[in-house]
Amino acid sequence: MILVRHGQSEFNVVYGKTRQDPGIRDPELTKLGREQATQAARILRRMGGHKVICSPYRRAIQTATIIAEALGLAIAVDPGVGERAAFICDIGSPPSALAAAWPMLNFDHLAETWWPEGGESEAAVDSRGRAFRHAMRAQPDWRGRIVVTHWGFIRALTEHRVENCAIIRFDPHSGHPGGGMVVSALDV
Repeated sequence: MILVRHGQSEFNVVYGKTRQDPGIRDPELTKLGREQATQAARILRRMGGHKVICSPYRRAIQTATIIAEALGLAIAVDPGVGERAAFICDIGSPPSALAAAWPMLNFDHLAETWWPEGGESEAAVDSRGRAFRHAMRAQPDWRGRIVVTHWGFIRALTEHRVENCAIIRFDPHSGHPGGGMVVSALDV
């Protein structure tokens, strides 16, 4: 399968300069972030795929939407691939707000507060990573899945620390953590 970190968000811009949480809840992509997602879609077209899975954070949905539209693929929303809740940006939006913004996606399976409240330990995100690996191993078509996720979740799965819209080939049958190979880091 292919893991994709979301494009640059409003949070990433400020945090990258100050290394301090700017207090932006569930941030949107920047113009650069949308350009990164468009470039990632071009690369992913050559790599193939049949389904997009993304976390319910706005930055991931926006990235996934750009990719899915370019590739003609459906999107499934899965909170299990969300970010490690460590900053204000990791407070999500309720399903009703997400459904209003993306009426073509299904959010009915999300709890009103689907994100981890009060932060999330390394052990908790590691546990989510293990559960994701286990679930994907059981899917015969795991190779064709594109998963739009976050820095912390990718790090928990693979031990890679990747830039926005980096693309990682990932084998859920590998040992945990590990199994990821960065194949593209975008320079937009």
